[in-house]
Amino acid sequence: MNVAGLSLRDLEYVVAIADETHFGRAAERCNVSQPTLSVQVRKLETTLGLVLFERSNRRVLLTEAGQAIVRQSRIVLAEAQRLLAMASEGRGSPLTGRLVLAAIQTLGPYYFPLVLRRLRAEFPMLSLALSEARTAEILEGLRDGRIDAALVSLPIPASGLTVSPLFDEPFLLACPADHGLARGALDAGRIAGPDLLLLDEGNCLRDQTIAACGAGNASGRHATSLETLRSMVAAGAGFTLLPLLAAPSGPDPSGLTVTRRFAADGPGRTIALVWRSSDPRAGGLAHLAAFFRSHVPDGTIACRDAGHAAMSSGDSSASAV
Repeated sequence: MNVAGLSLRDLEYVVAIADETHFGRAAERCNVSQPTLSVQVRKLETTLGLVLFERSNRRVLLTEAGQAIVRQSRIVLAEAQRLLAMASEGRGSPLTGRLVLAAIQTLGPYYFPLVLRRLRAEFPMLSLALSEARTAEILEGLRDGRIDAALVSLPIPASGLTVSPLFDEPFLLACPADHGLARGALDAGRIAGPDLLLLDEGNCLRDQTIAACGAGNASGRHATSLETLRSMVAAGAGFTLLPLLAAPSGPDPSGLTVTRRFAADGPGRTIALVWRSSDPRAGGLAHLAAFFRSHVPDGTIACRDAGHAAMSSGDSSASAV
């Protein structure tokens, strides 16, 4: 026996009969005549050398062998549907199947909870595997195929990657409640000093904070995570810049810290979705980027022009959407 004698349509008939426990209803469900369905099932039983159904005038029962065949038929049909979904995805249809989506560490824990419910509703056939890492690790994972798409902060070295800007996220000042910066006008370019707290080396937010504050090669106290950085501020160690999504939504209940907004032209960062330009699911990934862009978090600004403005740093072969 070889697989050439098997037909997916015949497996659909078998599953329909098992579900309906009636040849007539199964034929109606499969949109064929009952004699056609009966003949095809008999042929399948002959091919397999098994009796799948115990037939009587009143009902249809699965034999023991039939139960095993129906279980496996469901698996085969489900995998066939996955194959069709993959083919559709390659033609630019909405994403399906498994997608490894990474985010930088200063974004993922705060952004994912805001968007996951809508994301699952928009892409019901998508199986997400979420991860977080630093930018350099994410880019390495993208290029070697361990990561399919990622949420990063621009700019990045984008050679071989498609970059789709999503939204601009402002930075807020976080300082002790009794600090001089807790009151008065705010100018990011004039708040550098020994009290400026930073994330450690290799974190893009560290570099952005230094650039925004004009701090040069700052060598102050460092933290390994935003949560530790916030705790250091509460402990009175100094002040820092926090991305809007990572900042507390209201006053600090302990009264130890103050979070302040800059003017409209204050510091911030641009968040983008990136993926390999060679990925055949480009159409689906562009759809994913459009979804993120149309559901930006409160307080951020959607990137209206997601055209070909964001290119690789020094590499014109990169693409942007």
